[in-house]
Amino acid sequence: MENLFTSTTTAALTQRINKLAPDTKQLWGKMNAAQMLAHCNVIYEMAYEDKHPKPNAFKRTILRLLLKNTVVNEKPYKQNSATAPQLKMKSDKDFATEKERLLQYIRQTETLGAAHFEGLDSHSFGPLTSQEWNNMFYKHLDHHLNQFGV
Repeated sequence: MENLFTSTTTAALTQRINKLAPDTKQLWGKMNAAQMLAHCNVIYEMAYEDKHPKPNAFKRTILRLLLKNTVVNEKPYKQNSATAPQLKMKSDKDFATEKERLLQYIRQTETLGAAHFEGLDSHSFGPLTSQEWNNMFYKHLDHHLNQFGV
């Protein structure tokens, strides 16, 4: 799996994101390009901002037991995989705003580096290794960029 904490991967992701346009059509799924970018931003919001309420202890335990491995392993997501309610985009989004936010989050992740994420508590799963953070961030982005053919 690519390493999101390196400038090479950050540059490659930036290049892929820059190939998107507001009218880029998805190859599967329901989101348009702006909604997809906003959807990808939620993962970073959960890591960097106190914007989304954390699940209670019971729900976190269930998420850790049932979903954590799927989210943090290196196996790519399947097309049309189920998504959590807080990640669903129901309203229109501004493409330019969401694109810039995502690029900023990617740069911030590289700048902070793997050491920052080692043992960091995730919103839904508790402490993760830096490799698990990398896998979660990278494979989610890769999945959705592939969804839009970039």
